[in-house]
Amino acid sequence: MSDRLAEPLTRAVGTRSAGALAKLGLETVGDLLRHYPRRYGDPGRLTDLGGLSLGEHVTIVAQVRSATVRRMRNRAGAILEAVVTDGPQQLSLTFFAKSPNVLRYHEQRLAPGRHGLFTGVVGMYRGTRQLTHPDYKIIGMDDDAEDAESAVLEASRPIPIYPASASIPSWKIQPAVRTVLDPLREEDVPDPVPDAVRERHGLGTRLEALRDVHEPYDEKQWRRGRDRLRFEEAFVLQAALAQRRARAAAEPATARPPRAPGEPGILADFDAALPFTLTQGQREVGEEIAADLALERPMQRLLQGEVGSGKTVVALRAMLQVIDAGGQAALLAPTEVLAAQHARTLRALLGPLAEGGFLGGAEHGTRVALLTGSLGAAARKEALLDAASGAAGIVVGTHALLSENVQFADLGLVVVDEQHRFGVEQRDALRAKARTSPHLLVMTATPIPRTVAMTVFGDLETSSLTEIPAGRAGITTHVVPAGNETWMERTWARVREEVDAGHRAYVVCARIHPDEPDAGTAAPRGDDDFDEVPDFLLDPDAPDAAERAPLRAVLEVAEELRAHPRLAGLAVGVLHGQMAPADKDAVMADFASGAVQVLVSTTVVEVGVDVPEATVMVVLDADRFGISQLHQLRGRVGRGSAAGLCLLVSTAQPGTPAATRVETLARTTDGFELASVDLELRSEGDVLGAAQSGRASSLRLLRVVKDADVIATARADAADVVAHDPDLADHPALAAAIREQLDPEREEFLERA
Repeated sequence: MSDRLAEPLTRAVGTRSAGALAKLGLETVGDLLRHYPRRYGDPGRLTDLGGLSLGEHVTIVAQVRSATVRRMRNRAGAILEAVVTDGPQQLSLTFFAKSPNVLRYHEQRLAPGRHGLFTGVVGMYRGTRQLTHPDYKIIGMDDDAEDAESAVLEASRPIPIYPASASIPSWKIQPAVRTVLDPLREEDVPDPVPDAVRERHGLGTRLEALRDVHEPYDEKQWRRGRDRLRFEEAFVLQAALAQRRARAAAEPATARPPRAPGEPGILADFDAALPFTLTQGQREVGEEIAADLALERPMQRLLQGEVGSGKTVVALRAMLQVIDAGGQAALLAPTEVLAAQHARTLRALLGPLAEGGFLGGAEHGTRVALLTGSLGAAARKEALLDAASGAAGIVVGTHALLSENVQFADLGLVVVDEQHRFGVEQRDALRAKARTSPHLLVMTATPIPRTVAMTVFGDLETSSLTEIPAGRAGITTHVVPAGNETWMERTWARVREEVDAGHRAYVVCARIHPDEPDAGTAAPRGDDDFDEVPDFLLDPDAPDAAERAPLRAVLEVAEELRAHPRLAGLAVGVLHGQMAPADKDAVMADFASGAVQVLVSTTVVEVGVDVPEATVMVVLDADRFGISQLHQLRGRVGRGSAAGLCLLVSTAQPGTPAATRVETLARTTDGFELASVDLELRSEGDVLGAAQSGRASSLRLLRVVKDADVIATARADAADVVAHDPDLADHPALAAAIREQLDPEREEFLERA
């Protein structure tokens, strides 16, 4: 970063403005210039108010229709109720104060017919969307132009609308940007995109792009600048990844090639004994993985597959190839329930091949060891010995595998299931137990945003399974309105029908105990001139404000279902993370056998649990779960020959992100489509770090779903630059941009992920 871009905002724009900007995470001139407008308003074109989502912080361009001050009927104080419109639709603005006189000034400014920018959080009052205590700017009245001609010019230009907060609205960010941007020269703004690359694509300089996006005179200009900066983001990241790929390719690993056709071994014996035929996708992915394992550089592969697509069999065949080559494999699972399930599944699939060294074991057999934190001393000692001696070719475990006293004879492959449950440090601790860098295979049924981002960027080699093995029935999903008694009665009737047909049912809750704290949602605070807005204020004239209903809990729901007339006589069990491991195993065994017919559980059953007789799942408070989690939960039913049914009980209001999540789940079972929707709702997360949330994203303009073509172009350009200049000695601005984006934590992430 140049000296000018590193200048603190306290010096550049003054202490007061810098303090407000700091609340947005903006500390330097460079930070402010990279705070790009979210969109652009047109004074002659009003915002479509129909597109606003509840809970969203918005800035809109609208026309005032009315504004009226009155005293509140059931409490002290006054209220200003205004209405703004885009023509066919309208939005309410609500302001509160102790005295009507405080509100008269705003009533005069909000005269009917005036146009303005209004910013706040979209709420709901009596079925009508509203902004409570919004900040606003009246176009024409609040412009700082020095003369009439300048005012006309300013009023005709696109209005940059920035990501803002209650402490500083968008229109106060714009003059701060101009203050720091206008004096800059080309030499103050190093350009990470090399001249040759810019000329190849007809791109302007970085300074030109900054002026295009922050000070445009028309739509064409800001689009040109945004496209240039979007390419820059892709190019810098791709250069960093190209450097990383080059270093990874040079890292030594032990090759684990498959045995020659016809040569005996555990993989050949396993394939010969398989009671089913692999899908075409499983065969193709297996060949990709087998080729990677045969190389003397570590495999870095992501295996994406629909719930029930057969990822476990593909991973097992990779483990057996490594065992045939003299190595061991470790399977890391996020929970003890899932780890135990994996161990049982692998042993069942292998049969006598999992009894190596025991009487009746197969000639080329091995052992499957299970290591979890709850193992007894004797079982733990046996598992540790099997892992350290190499007797166990496959070691399955949770975080317990990361303990210092866990050793392997020759760890050749690490398989991580549901990798978004593990931090980079945890995966790295397991990989460090190998003599050379082990091969790595990560599996996921629903790619979460960061995974999809890294996939599109090409950081990992990817394999996808989209076919469902023959014999699997489909899953139907419906959204059930929680407040509708008729729908809820039908929900429990369907559970009864499935159980009476010999099947099982899951009921999932978000918490265990009904007295656990359940965080609510507070309304936004008002401006200094107004009173603070009361929490959960839905009706300013109502004696009491309504609060969101508390989350349902496992223990209370289980008792309710045992007493429910529709479910009389059914065996209802409970499962949650606070139970002892032995009790969890016993409950799951009872559920699998049918001794428990309805299992009320937390999300501990989210991944890996396999009970083919389970055909119906009811998720209470489904709108409080993420898309990935709901898709994983849904995948627990319909795993046998009978069709599955998932009922998502929701209180979400139409038009909210929560409603969009559950409605999308009901519409599709395509995990890759769900991941794309998740990206749209949550953003990509920090693709340069371990963060999973979109808030800390290193990406400001680039969107990995929409901009795949830009990323592909940038990847080719970056690979070419790095191939000719691996250390970027001739491209100091690019090297500096990579260092700036890759702080030590992120650099460590890329090195080890």
